[in-house]
Amino acid sequence: MTDYDSLERQLTALLDTRDWLTNAAQTSAFLMQQLADLNWVGFYLQRQPETLILGPFQGQPACNPIPFSRGVCGAAARSRQTQRIDDVHAVPDHIACDAASRSELVVPIVVDDNVWGVLDIDSPVPSRFSAEDQVGIERLCRVFIAASDLG
Repeated sequence: MTDYDSLERQLTALLDTRDWLTNAAQTSAFLMQQLADLNWVGFYLQRQPETLILGPFQGQPACNPIPFSRGVCGAAARSRQTQRIDDVHAVPDHIACDAASRSELVVPIVVDDNVWGVLDIDSPVPSRFSAEDQVGIERLCRVFIAASDLG
């Protein structure tokens, strides 16, 4: 079981600047190091209308851009709801950047009622993310939002 209370305290201490770029890079690296069984962690940013553009990440080179109309990241941005996928290969419009990925958790980052972007986390393990992981990672996203100038 992951101790999300401890991770929240650690991430809060780590994000000691208001700079969103630094904080996104630090958050990606922190999650990649602290959570088991991951092969990709990173941010996609809405820098064009209805389109996610690759931001800071840890892992193999990634797909770019991703329209809101496609894939798990697009669904999170479009619906503004976290997507927790046990088997990405069962998702008809899944965008396969890394064939090793089997499960995925994508949390939308919403600021002032606008989709700023998403935090995308992939795992080579099927059903890697539990409901507890979802709640914990959503908490960590709130830490990132509170620590960063995202406007």
